[in-house]
Amino acid sequence: MNLSSPAPAPATGRIVLLTTSHRVAPGLLSWPAWQALRTAGRVLCPDPGHPQLPYVRDAGVEVEIARPTARELVDACTGADGGAPAGGSGDGAPVAGGGRTVVVLAGAEGEPELTDGLARMAGSGREAMPELELLPGSYDLPGARLLDLVQVMDRIRAECPWSGTRTGEDLVKYGVEEMYELVEAIEEGDREALREELGDVLLQVVFHARIAQDDPDEPFSVDDVAATIVEKLVHRHPHVFGDETAGTPEEVKAHWLRTKAVEKRRDSVTEGIPLGQPALALAAKLAGRARGAGIDALPAGEGVGYELLALAARAEARGTDPETALRAAARTYRDAIRAAESALGAGTEGTGAGDRQEPPRAE
Repeated sequence: MNLSSPAPAPATGRIVLLTTSHRVAPGLLSWPAWQALRTAGRVLCPDPGHPQLPYVRDAGVEVEIARPTARELVDACTGADGGAPAGGSGDGAPVAGGGRTVVVLAGAEGEPELTDGLARMAGSGREAMPELELLPGSYDLPGARLLDLVQVMDRIRAECPWSGTRTGEDLVKYGVEEMYELVEAIEEGDREALREELGDVLLQVVFHARIAQDDPDEPFSVDDVAATIVEKLVHRHPHVFGDETAGTPEEVKAHWLRTKAVEKRRDSVTEGIPLGQPALALAAKLAGRARGAGIDALPAGEGVGYELLALAARAEARGTDPETALRAAARTYRDAIRAAESALGAGTEGTGAGDRQEPPRAE
């Protein structure tokens, strides 16, 4: 850590715009931020409710509540204000010859009006401007916006008459719909839709966790959910977080399956397979588990169901997901239908899609 004092301000002074993140605990500022606060000629804060304010003052830094204009701030740096407070109350001794450093403790949105004014003054070419430094006192780490989502969900749960009365069972259909929409966005290659649908799926996770927090008997929170998955990921990646090694995807999968088997201690390879999933996906999952265990028990039967079962097992053995493959083929079929409809042209004008009926089928 460099404990040396900062360089003296130039004759025109220095403006330090100190930014912080409300997602970081108040008082946790970088060393350069604390150094700037302690050595500044003046410290101004436009927001009397700024979360950092009590901690900065507790550290012995005098802070003036003031919302200076660009002109007032420049004058405060150069000494043209004679040491008068800039836009608020407080003391400020004049500095002979100017050269004062003034720190502005910015709000959550920065100080756009102030910075725009400073930019206009600098752009005029008629002002001897102070040096301007943007100093992050604290900043968001990756994933910090998830805290916003949790806070928003807390408020919605408390204040929205619909969201406040939902149960996990009420949300099941929405979760299924959102997952299908996510799958479609992925397979269509629509990046904008993908970002939106990932957010919708994430909402389902946070919503369910918030509902669970209210359970009178077995409550848990989104933090418990995150802790559980973190623990699982670390435990099942000993080649990353432990002493084991894995040089290929196959070795990684072997690690995962071996660790999972120890964790679950299941009596059957079929345990844990949700029967409510789409039929082709279910068949492929069963076939994969059986193949991995060396079990050859594919039943032979009559009818389309058994034919599809055998086809799904064969696809899984070849490394093809039959659900994905059929969905891709179905999209091609959809496009072919639309092309055929377009080719019909005027022949179908005046006949709405809802007016055409499918031919009767034998049940």
